[in-house]
Amino acid sequence: MDALIQLTPGAPRLPAWLRAPRTHFESVHQLKTELRRLNLHTVCESARCPNLHECFHRGTATFMILGNLCTRGCGFCSVPKSRNPGALDPDEPRHVAYMARDMRLKHVVITSVNRDDLADGGSEHFAATVREVCRALPDACVEVLTPDFQGDLAAVARVLDAGPDIFNHNMETVARLYRRVRPQADYRQSLAVLKFAKQHRTEASTKSGAMLGLGETVEEVHQLMRDLRDADVDIVTLGQYLQPTRRNLPVNEFIPPAQFDAYRDFGLSLGFKTVFSGPLVRSSYMADHIGGKPA
Repeated sequence: MDALIQLTPGAPRLPAWLRAPRTHFESVHQLKTELRRLNLHTVCESARCPNLHECFHRGTATFMILGNLCTRGCGFCSVPKSRNPGALDPDEPRHVAYMARDMRLKHVVITSVNRDDLADGGSEHFAATVREVCRALPDACVEVLTPDFQGDLAAVARVLDAGPDIFNHNMETVARLYRRVRPQADYRQSLAVLKFAKQHRTEASTKSGAMLGLGETVEEVHQLMRDLRDADVDIVTLGQYLQPTRRNLPVNEFIPPAQFDAYRDFGLSLGFKTVFSGPLVRSSYMADHIGGKPA
């Protein structure tokens, strides 16, 4: 049975290399049950990731904090939306740390919804979660995948000062498509966040990712990668956009694996430490294999 992917009528047919099987139902159910017990969310579930069954069976997950309601309406994302998401759960940082320790994670990835309704964008709650995880698992690599905090670099610094080993902020797409794909974000602002992160915490690795197949050209992807290198980003992930629901943007094209390989080679030629590029690659997919705790 294939992953939960919905295509708009008339969209290109899903190719064989994107047909991710849904298996390991027992282990997936067990992990979901424990997450619900602690009132925790994962981007794996909320964003309908095609790799969910594989990752949950491996005993990994990407924790999504600040609740499960996002204040933005990005065209690609299936995370539930609300202008008034409600109060933060004060127990969430501690519960994330407890769950990560119970799962015996060596690489913990923490992401969040956008909380533009909060004065600090939720950055203090984000930082508190990082600190709790670092206390619970001092030898683990902690990776954060943050929003842009509306360009508030003090909020970015607050998360960095909590001590993550990897700072990730996704560009998501090329500059020309921002208005359609990320209407409440800004291409240059996101680059500025990444550049600041590297300058503010030089010992941390920086990382960013993009979805392909939304109508971008090869040269536009190359320019995105050049811009990321100019921002001193260390790690890049590139994957195929898959329409999660009929309400989301349609797929323009399915990028063949050979083109993903070509993007990887181009990125490495620019000097990135790692380029993880493939149809089913996601920003947190196999994160424990492509970025580790600095020596």
